[in-house]
Amino acid sequence: MLDFLRWVVLERITTRRPVQPPRNIFPVATPSFINPRAPEEALTVTWVGHSTTLIQIGGRNLLTDPIWSECASPVPPFGPRRWARAGIAFEQLPSVDAVLLSHNHYDHCDVPTIRRLVARRADTIWFVPLGVATLLRKCGAAHVVELDWWQSAQIGGLEIGCTPAQHFSARGPLDRDRTLWCSWAVTSPSARVFFGGDSGLHTEYGEIARRHGPFDLVLLPIGAYEPRWFMRPVHMNPEDAIQAHREITGSGTPPIFVPIHWGTFKLTDEAMNEPPVRIRSAWASAGNNPDHLWVLSHGETRETRVRGLAPRS
Repeated sequence: MLDFLRWVVLERITTRRPVQPPRNIFPVATPSFINPRAPEEALTVTWVGHSTTLIQIGGRNLLTDPIWSECASPVPPFGPRRWARAGIAFEQLPSVDAVLLSHNHYDHCDVPTIRRLVARRADTIWFVPLGVATLLRKCGAAHVVELDWWQSAQIGGLEIGCTPAQHFSARGPLDRDRTLWCSWAVTSPSARVFFGGDSGLHTEYGEIARRHGPFDLVLLPIGAYEPRWFMRPVHMNPEDAIQAHREITGSGTPPIFVPIHWGTFKLTDEAMNEPPVRIRSAWASAGNNPDHLWVLSHGETRETRVRGLAPRS
């Protein structure tokens, strides 16, 4: 708490912060996901904004950390507001088979959105880390699978693996770290996807790849990282995310990297348009193939050719 007060009170008074771009800086693309479902052999990703994505894999539609609210806060309209509208209008969502929640923070676990999704389709399966199921059931979710790190469950031919992340949890002043946070690995008969959730750089990416890889598509957070002295343990910056991508790749073929957790809600001090600029620059400086970095616009859909499942080491 003392560090938090140092940041939001003392440092914001004494330190000059970067100039923010205009709120209309981020274009919103027209999504082109396959409706109602993609073929089993297809793999598509649509960035809705922040850490919300629609992933089509194994003939199933998955959502990650869904938030369609205008404000990420326990007391809207106060709190971080959207800089870009949701990349998919809620009414245009295809039928959602499963939702992956990484933790219970308001910008990742949005109760109004959860209730809308439950009302829309009662049999959606919700995958959550330990302790979060209670909140989901209070929102009306009937099918909740609560997992610890390294546990897995099945849904219609998909394996959903709960994997480590380095973060924290809380929805109020008295429940800090009472529930778990995680990342997710999804395996279909033809492809593998890793959703990094919300995390600082940690040492388990190689083990995640050993147990669940090699991956075709990796979604990693790159925003909300300044001031670095305060945010480093819980939020990666673009350079950290590239390191995580390198570790999760190992000696294999690099997976497609889709940056998330930027450009939607202003949570920290860096300029809102800095993360995509830095990730492109750092990616090029590292000598990585530019075709393997997909910096998506809100609403943009891309499809990748899956290479088929390689054997795990």
